[in-house]
Amino acid sequence: MNLLSAQLTSYFSPLSATLTFVAVVLFCEGLYLLWNSYQGPQAKKMAHRLQALSAGADSSPQALVLKNKMLAELSGLERLLLSVPRWPALDRLLLQSGLDWSVSQLLVFSSVVAALALAALTAGGRVLASELMVGLTLGMACLPGVYVQLKRASRLRAIQTQLPDALDLIGRALRSGQALTASLKMAGDEMSGPLARELRLTHDEVNFGVSLHQALSNLGHRVPVTDLRYFTIAVLVQRETGGNLMEVLSNLSRLMRERLKLQSKVRVMTAEGRISAWALGSLPFALVALMHWGNPEFISVLWTDPVGIELTQVTLGLMLLGCLWLWRLTQVRV
Repeated sequence: MNLLSAQLTSYFSPLSATLTFVAVVLFCEGLYLLWNSYQGPQAKKMAHRLQALSAGADSSPQALVLKNKMLAELSGLERLLLSVPRWPALDRLLLQSGLDWSVSQLLVFSSVVAALALAALTAGGRVLASELMVGLTLGMACLPGVYVQLKRASRLRAIQTQLPDALDLIGRALRSGQALTASLKMAGDEMSGPLARELRLTHDEVNFGVSLHQALSNLGHRVPVTDLRYFTIAVLVQRETGGNLMEVLSNLSRLMRERLKLQSKVRVMTAEGRISAWALGSLPFALVALMHWGNPEFISVLWTDPVGIELTQVTLGLMLLGCLWLWRLTQVRV
């Protein structure tokens, strides 16, 4: 009997080890497939296209059907947010920034930052004025939105810088006998950066049945760059009236390069004003921090005494007006 049990144990031990190994491999494969279906490259690509469709200006029946299908597949919170009138504009802002955030994620980030700021302000039993505490909390809650705006501005500047090279590439493709849609795809494949992504998306829209007029309109709506609008208007006018599109694109790219050079010169000439604005805006806060470090009782009157609070509010308001005035002086439209 002992011999039989020993034989059975020696037989089932390798079998159980093999089955355990197969089960672990299948479990890991299932986890990978689950992750790939939600976070893989294809899933992210599809999510970006759906976000572009949500933020676009296409109101055709096909686009409305796709939007309704997209809303049906979202969570209840996302559907509720996208149904609010102003949230699609916020979704378009996130799309223009190039961040893989949703509207709900942005709101969660803002809420978390505001909660952390409120906890830091009330830590250690510190007592601040209610107006100052509310203002600081709301200001910290706006930091994720400010970050999105900065990323959007950086991305739009990169697109504006890449656009002349893209127009030259499209013009050379047209000279070689390629169609406009194939030229857009070629430019999107050859180039890198945010503009290549937008050109590939425009080509995909045309392949999916969207008219070229609507696809270019969606491109101009997704990327609010003045030079890009010149390109879309030139293409649409050429398709309506005819003409040499290659020459138009060549002249347009040369005009864009000259405009970028002029903008660079203006930026150099206004550098002193911008540095002055940064210095004048940051100097009072640095001085308050230094005085708080050296003599906290002396400077704490500004946020504990009612007269000090009023003076602080008036000073901050005047500083804000001064910074806005300096910013306006350094903004030269080219």
